[in-house]
This record gives sequence, C-alpha cells and structure tokens, in this order.
Amino acid sequence: MNFKDSIADSSERSPAFWLGKVHQGDCIELMDQMPAESVDLIVTSPPYNIKNSTGNGLKNGSGGKWPQAELIKGYAGHDDAMPHEAYVDWQRNCLQAMMRILSEDGAIFYNHKWRVQGGLLQDRADIVEGFPVRQIIIWQRNGGINFNPGYFLPTYEVIYLIAKPEFRLAPKANAQGDVWRIQQEMNNPHPAPFPLALAEKCVESTTANVVLDPFIGSGTTAIAAKLAGRNWIGIDNSHAYCELARQRIKDIDKMLL
Repeated sequence: MNFKDSIADSSERSPAFWLGKVHQGDCIELMDQMPAESVDLIVTSPPYNIKNSTGNGLKNGSGGKWPQAELIKGYAGHDDAMPHEAYVDWQRNCLQAMMRILSEDGAIFYNHKWRVQGGLLQDRADIVEGFPVRQIIIWQRNGGINFNPGYFLPTYEVIYLIAKPEFRLAPKANAQGDVWRIQQEMNNPHPAPFPLALAEKCVESTTANVVLDPFIGSGTTAIAAKLAGRNWIGIDNSHAYCELARQRIKDIDKMLL
C-alpha cells in the first residue's frame, strides 16, 4: 500500500501536507496523525541519552575525555539526560508509532549506540525487545573518543533492522554484508550528525517509495532520499534543527537543478 492509496478514504491530512516537508513537533504525536501503513521505510537515529552516563566521556573540564564535544550541551530543546526507564519507555513508544505507519513490506533502520554502564554492557535490548528485529548491522566508524581503562575503545554503533513480514532488500543489496565502514560526519553543525553515506546505504538497499525520519536533525535522511529519487518526510521537535534541515535540503535542491 502506498501513501496516496492509504489516505484516499481517510479523514487524515492529505499527502501534500506530509510529503517533501520537515514538520516541527513531537514525533509520536505527528506519527499518530499519519495513516496506518503509509510509510515504506524509516531511517532514524534518536538522541542516545548519553548525558546520563555513569562514565566520564562527556564531562566537561579536566576530568573529561571529550571536553570540546558539542553534545556536552545536549541537543537544541533536549538535554539528552532522561532517567533511563523514562528514556526506554519513550523510545519504545516511538518505535510503536513507527510500526503502526509502516507498510507490511517496510522496515526501520534504527541506529543506536551500545555503551558500558556501571561496568556492564548496555546493549539497548530493553528498547527493542518484542519488536521484529531481523538483523543487527554494525556501523564501523573511524576511531573513537571514549578511552577507558576498563574496556577497549568503542569504534562502532549498531543499526537494528526492524522489519515487517514482507520486507525484502533491493536486488543484490544483500551482497554488501552487515558491517558498514563509514567515516563519521565531520562538517555538520548538528552535534550528532548522521553520515550521508550511511543514510544513502539504508535508503538505496530498499525499493521504498516513501522514507520517513522522525528525528530528522540536520536533514540527512531526507537528502539521501532525494538523491535516490524517493519521497520523504521529516519530523523534529527542535525549531533550530528543522530550520537547519530545510536549509541543507534547499542547498541540495540547488545542486540538483
């Protein structure tokens, strides 16, 4: 079912309201306004809630490991320091809202980061438990920043491929494997930017027509969708990030003329 078909007999807003726009607001509230099974692919990376860490990787000052990191300040409109249980509930509610609007042959590429908390690995299983996780993709970055004598330097993040029953990859996409070596984004004012090459890999490995990012940030998923000739929808709660995303998308539009 495509977006236009799903909304034809619905009292929901028209396709023109959603497609090709960055919408500011709470992502769950906005996704709840969208028709069921109306999106083919979701590519997203939520805030990681890393400022509540038991470690010192983001502490500012002489004891910190990353004193110049932008995430010390949190995100615009979000301090990234929720109580763990509240954060897990929030992310599970986000995933539930995503699943409702995902087509029966759709999938979610949900990027997150494992970390050590209180000396033990926190693998985010409490967030994705019960959701149809089909695979874990490893995003191998170039180096890392969180040096700790208790464990080896973390140099990767994970992408949970959460798939509806009929989801299939695009032809030959399965040959690329499940470890993706992609450099971090270096020239982006967002404090935790999603690399364009990573978003492109997610989008281009599917045949999705409508691509959503409910945490659009600086607009990278939308840009990847545009470059692949797909329709896109972006959501973010931050006015500043919505404006940043819109400007970056405009810049891409100019390049594509």
